[in-house]
Amino acid sequence: MISKRRFLQSAACAAATLIAPRAFAIGNPSYPSRSVKWVVPYAPGGATDVLSRLICQRLSDRLGQTFVVENKPGAGSNIGTQAVITSAPDGYTLLLTSTANAINASFDPALPYDFAKDITPVAGVARIPLVLVVNNDLPVKSVADFIAYAKANPGKMSLASSGIGTSLHLSGELFKSMAGVQFTHVPYRGSAPGLTDVMSGQIQGMFDNVTSSFELVRAGKLRALGITTRERSEILPDVPAIADTLPGYETSSFYGVGAPYDTPREIVDLLNREVDSALSDAEIKARIAELGAIPLHGNAGEFGSMLAAETDRWRKVVELSGIKKE
Repeated sequence: MISKRRFLQSAACAAATLIAPRAFAIGNPSYPSRSVKWVVPYAPGGATDVLSRLICQRLSDRLGQTFVVENKPGAGSNIGTQAVITSAPDGYTLLLTSTANAINASFDPALPYDFAKDITPVAGVARIPLVLVVNNDLPVKSVADFIAYAKANPGKMSLASSGIGTSLHLSGELFKSMAGVQFTHVPYRGSAPGLTDVMSGQIQGMFDNVTSSFELVRAGKLRALGITTRERSEILPDVPAIADTLPGYETSSFYGVGAPYDTPREIVDLLNREVDSALSDAEIKARIAELGAIPLHGNAGEFGSMLAAETDRWRKVVELSGIKKE
């Protein structure tokens, strides 16, 4: 299917060249000459929208055309992703790439595209650590306590997630495997209802992005046991890394920018420079830090290498869990 799509895209581009031979000329100073669509494959709200609108406003100011955020949620980010993949490779349709793309490459065997081949990496945006949170009444104060309690209470522990196959779910599966513990996975439609049930005690714990849980931890409504990245989070500086107890454990959520395959290199490089510059802007840096996120600097090639590494990392976790999308 994809090879046919690429053939049709190439034919369309060739035809367009006959009509407007300078449309994709190297160094063409006219890009962007109209508004650019930035597709977010999630519902409005949350970190994805905040990050996207911050960067899009900066790009609009710098490049003189409007960068419009368009939410296309559904199918674990696949609807929005496919909409971008099948768009013309002209720089006018961009994708907020994420951990879901890296996971779905191995989790969803029915994907109608090959993400690694059908998206051109443009730039990294941010990485967000996850945090293991538990109900305040659970008699544990650390990751080691949590593991010991789970082993002492087999079949009695449950962990929530924002859905099957998400980074939150698979972070729990990796933890379960490395720690040698068992618990029941309870998927929700998003992290908010899961966090609510953890606070009420219906569920014992949850892996969640720090963005949506750190205020609950600060308010004393949840207890944070460990951060999933090797480094501590700036917004939860007293919470140790899970890797301190489980050496080698590491997961996170990441976001970046992608474009359809065969988008001209000069457009990719221009967008990369502008996004990377935006991440150094004092106001944007401060807002990203408020989300508990870490800016992802680097050129397009470096972001591509990161995407490949993350796809391989999550493939191993998917294989370890034995879970596939039905």
